[in-house]
Amino acid sequence: MALPKRSEDYSAWYNELVKQADLAENSSVRGCMVIKPYGYSIWEKMQADLDRRFKETGHVNAYFPLFIPKSFLSKEAQHVEGFAKECAVVTHYRLKNAEDGSGVVVDPSAKLEEELIVRPTSETVIWSTYKNWIQSYRDLPLLVNQWANVVRWEMRTRLFLRTTEFLWQEGHTAHATKQEAIAETEQMLEVYADFAENILAIPVIKGIKTANERFAGAEETYCIEALMQDGKALQAGTSHFLGQNFAKAFEVKYAKKEGGLEYVWGTSWGVSTRLMGALIMAHSDDQGLVLPPKLAPIQVVIVPIYKKQEELDAIDEKALIWVKELRSKGITVKYDNDDKYTPGYKFADYELRGIPVRIAIGPRDMQNGTVELARRDTREKSTVDSSQLSLIIPSLLEEIQQNIYNKALKFRDESTYKVNSMAEFKDVVEKKGGFALAHWDGTTETEEKIKAETKATIRCIPLDSLMEDGNCIYSGKPSKQRVLFALAY
Repeated sequence: MALPKRSEDYSAWYNELVKQADLAENSSVRGCMVIKPYGYSIWEKMQADLDRRFKETGHVNAYFPLFIPKSFLSKEAQHVEGFAKECAVVTHYRLKNAEDGSGVVVDPSAKLEEELIVRPTSETVIWSTYKNWIQSYRDLPLLVNQWANVVRWEMRTRLFLRTTEFLWQEGHTAHATKQEAIAETEQMLEVYADFAENILAIPVIKGIKTANERFAGAEETYCIEALMQDGKALQAGTSHFLGQNFAKAFEVKYAKKEGGLEYVWGTSWGVSTRLMGALIMAHSDDQGLVLPPKLAPIQVVIVPIYKKQEELDAIDEKALIWVKELRSKGITVKYDNDDKYTPGYKFADYELRGIPVRIAIGPRDMQNGTVELARRDTREKSTVDSSQLSLIIPSLLEEIQQNIYNKALKFRDESTYKVNSMAEFKDVVEKKGGFALAHWDGTTETEEKIKAETKATIRCIPLDSLMEDGNCIYSGKPSKQRVLFALAY
C-alpha cells in the first residue's frame, strides 16, 4: 500500500508510515501505543547512546516508584498546577466479582486512604527519597537518572508524538551550590544537543523557555528545538534548573563544610520516545523511513537475485564472507536469502524501513566481481567492486549520516525567517511555515495574545543569538533580542 504524499496530507503520511514501517500501532488501551520490535530496536539504540553519555558525565541509574502519594504533589504549588489536569489517579486497590455475575467491579470497601498518582514525572517522589540520602556536603553532588514510563492523560493522541503513556529518561540531580546546579543544567542541554545532531542527524537550536512555557516548578527551563519537514517545531529535549524549590518542599538540607544547614539545589532533565517522532518527521520521504546509519537497526542489507539453486549457493558463499567482514567492523548486516518474497518486494520493503544501504547481487555480478549499491538517503544506485565492500561501506555510512544532517540543516536554514512586523510574522506562520525570529517585549501578556491570534508560540529565547535593539512585532515596545516563534507539536 502506497504512503500518502507529504505534500498532500502530512499527518496521514506520518500515521501510515509509523504503521507500515512496523514501528508502532495503537493499542486496545485508548491513547496508548504498542511499540513493535523494529521501532523498539531504534529506541534501544537511542537509549544505549544516551546512557553511555550520562555515565560518562558521572551519572548513575536508579529506579523509583510508579505511584506517587497525592499529598506529595501538593507540596510544590507550581508543580501540581502544571500537571493536575494530566494526572491518572488510583483510588482503589481491589476488584471483586459482581453479584449479578456480569464480571468484575471495583470493591467499594477497598478504597485507598490516600489516592495514588500514576507518575506524570518523578520530581516529588525522588525528592522525598533524597531527604533520606542527603545529610552532608559529602553526599553531594547526587547525580541520578532513571529510565521509566510515565502517564500524562491526553485527549488527542498521535503515535510517538503524544500518547497517554510514553517511555523516557529523567535525570534528577542535587548540588551544594546554585552555580553547580546551573552548570549541570547547561551540561545536560549540551549532551542532548550533541546527541540530536550527531546521532539523530537533526540540527537543533538551544535556548531558554519563557516563563509561560517553563516546566512547572522550575526556575529556568533550557531546551533544544528542531524543525520538522512540515514547518512545525518540535521540542526535542529539556533541562530544568529547579533552584531550591523541591528541596524546600521536601526539606532536603545538607550540613555545609563550614558549618550550618543549607537547602540543596536541584535539576531535572529528560528526553522521551517523542524523539522517534522527530526522527521520522525530520528525514523520511514519500517512499518511507530514512534512518541515519547510527540509529538504523540494520545498516546494510544484502539481497541475492537468482533463478537457480546453484546460483543462490554461489551467492550465499560470497555474501556470508561479506557479512562476516562487515560485522567485524561493527556494522549491522542482514543477508536476506529468504525465498518467500521476490527481490522487488524486498527492495520496496527495505526502502520503507529506511535501511541506509542495500546491496544486490546476481549471477552476472558474480561473474564481473561487482555488486549494485543503493543508498536510501539519495536513492542513488552504483556498481562497485565487490572485493572492496569492507572498505567502501564504512565510509559510505559516514557519508550518508552527514548527508542526512546536511539536508535537514539546509531545510531549517531556508525555513528560518527574520520578521519585523505582524504582517511578516503571519505570512511565515500561515503560509510559509518554519521558524520566525522576531522581537518580543518580554511580557507574558504579549506572548499569550500572539498565541491566541496565530497559534504560534515562543519556542525559546536562543542562547546563541546576538543582542539586537528592535521593537516588539505586536506591542511596538522596545526589545533587546529576537526570539524563536513557530507552530509546534
